[in-house]
Amino acid sequence: MPLTSPRRSALADQVIAQLRAQITSGEWPVGARIPTEPELVEELGVARNTVREAVRALAHNGLLDIRQGSGTYVVATSELAGVMNRRFADADPRHVAELRSALEAEAARLAAERRTEQDLRQLDALLERREAAWESGAAEAFVEADATLHMAVVAASHNEVLAEIYADLGGVLRDFLRADVGEVLRPEAHMDHARLVAAIRAGDGDLAASEAAAHSFGCRFPALRRADHGG
Repeated sequence: MPLTSPRRSALADQVIAQLRAQITSGEWPVGARIPTEPELVEELGVARNTVREAVRALAHNGLLDIRQGSGTYVVATSELAGVMNRRFADADPRHVAELRSALEAEAARLAAERRTEQDLRQLDALLERREAAWESGAAEAFVEADATLHMAVVAASHNEVLAEIYADLGGVLRDFLRADVGEVLRPEAHMDHARLVAAIRAGDGDLAASEAAAHSFGCRFPALRRADHGG
């Protein structure tokens, strides 16, 4: 439905809000290429300059990445996520691992206490999807499946603030995992997440937290994983 406004600045704000809504709703997920400029002009019924202004504003805020000759891609689901992506892009990998470990360990502990039957069904399905992605040998599919499983663990904590912070860090954590995994899945890099899901199902908060913390370090810092699991 075309957007209308007597003033161009107000119209640009409407377009920005419309595009942001399509990003935050998941209609355009992280990694997706958004419609081309002519397609957006036709869809929204506004001038090309207005679309260009809106896209540039969202790129400036860190939600979109304009790649010359390729298109415009979603890189974050919120302005805060965009800021985090830029702020921590060159962070010490160990510091990222420590942050991920702290967040995921506490989330797993809470999930063991608060998980519902629906949460458990979701975790089982995502665990199966993760293993299937690993068996397929497709590195990017595995990164996405692994990240989605960890997000589901955090969601099972039923702590909305923790879940939102973790989601805003999603781009940073995916990049961290992507760097660990590389382009080829290596057998020695595989970590069994079935024990994490089992601990949550059993209501064992300490074991769930321990498993989650170990996974955060496992690929990039295998020595720490061996120490946590006794060899």
